[in-house]
Amino acid sequence: MSTTGERSAHGTIYQRVQASPEFGDLRRRLRRFVFPMSALFLIWYLVYVLLASYAPAFMATRLAGNFTVGLLIGLLQFVSTFLITTLYVRFADRTLDPAAERLRHEIEGEA
Repeated sequence: MSTTGERSAHGTIYQRVQASPEFGDLRRRLRRFVFPMSALFLIWYLVYVLLASYAPAFMATRLAGNFTVGLLIGLLQFVSTFLITTLYVRFADRTLDPAAERLRHEIEGEA
């Protein structure tokens, strides 16, 4: 029998898992990483945009040859994106994936 339409007295398996403390903990862990990291990156990007708009002389300051502060900060935007991605992958591998795997086995065990 398929679990998609299967219901018990307490709802489908998916509804029971969603209501479980383990699933709530998994969501909290994800949110504790994603929300602050997203806010930090958006602030970092906004600073770059504001500097480019309101401090063009500062952004045009040459560091070496034609390499300017604006170019450096722009390149650091890419570096920070890759850094955040790497941190998220490590976090997910160590924290989220094991908990999600346990929930998956719980769902498949009741199928």
